[in-house]
Amino acid sequence: MAQQQTVAFLGLGGMGRPMAANALRAGLPTVVWNRTPGSAQALADLGAQVAGSAAEAAGRAAIAVTMVTDIVAVTAIVVDQGALAALPPGAIWAQMSTIGVAGTERLAALVQRERPDVVYVDAPVAGSRGPAEAGKLSIYASGPIEARDRLAPLFDALGQRTLWVGPAGQGSRLKLVNNMLLAFLAEGVSESVAMAHALGIGTETVLTALAGNPIVPPWAEGKLPRMARDDYSPEFPLSLALKDLLLALDAVDPAEFTVAGCLAAQWRRIVDRGFGGDDLTVVARAMTPGPA
Repeated sequence: MAQQQTVAFLGLGGMGRPMAANALRAGLPTVVWNRTPGSAQALADLGAQVAGSAAEAAGRAAIAVTMVTDIVAVTAIVVDQGALAALPPGAIWAQMSTIGVAGTERLAALVQRERPDVVYVDAPVAGSRGPAEAGKLSIYASGPIEARDRLAPLFDALGQRTLWVGPAGQGSRLKLVNNMLLAFLAEGVSESVAMAHALGIGTETVLTALAGNPIVPPWAEGKLPRMARDDYSPEFPLSLALKDLLLALDAVDPAEFTVAGCLAAQWRRIVDRGFGGDDLTVVARAMTPGPA
């Protein structure tokens, strides 16, 4: 049996931490680093090696994973904190954050310029914190063919399926398509609940009426019971959903995507009112003038 490759997780937020935990449960040698040490120390109980810096973690890794909020955070890790420079020759950098087309191309150019001996793989994921904890993410991977077999044990531990879609950058493009659909699904269920409230119908009644209805996708079926409990704790925060929607609009001609543009403007107003840290379905609460 081939020796397992050491994986470094750089960033242990709401997604990175459960992903690292699943790598550990799969028996993969794992090094972790986080800007604040609490999350890293918690993973030590599962057998993770805790690095004192991003560069130290990267220097131990055959595969390094970045899973953070945005391109600014990724750049801070790989450039400002030296993780890219520290990677051993031949290492794979699996960039799994959602950073859009321009951000992905910027990082690919950075690797080509500074570390052409590192294999850059663009592999954003579909799924929020719950699927991340369950190892049920969908991974949209793109990059060199030679990286696929090396990444298979890790991606199998993190997700229920991996779809390889071509050269680096195609994964991020597909993720934008995924998140555009997610945005409209979220808005549809949120506005439907808000309309029910405006008509004097409670969320529990909506939940009962829509149960088993073929027009209701599984994602919405999972959200409606939480909304009926007035539970908008973040599975996918509205602020991050807005970030992803804006990345999608940045990659196309926004004049051709006017409905998505209006949705982004609405979400920005709701985020500005203080709802950004809540689940993206909090739009229903934000649109409801009083108690449901």
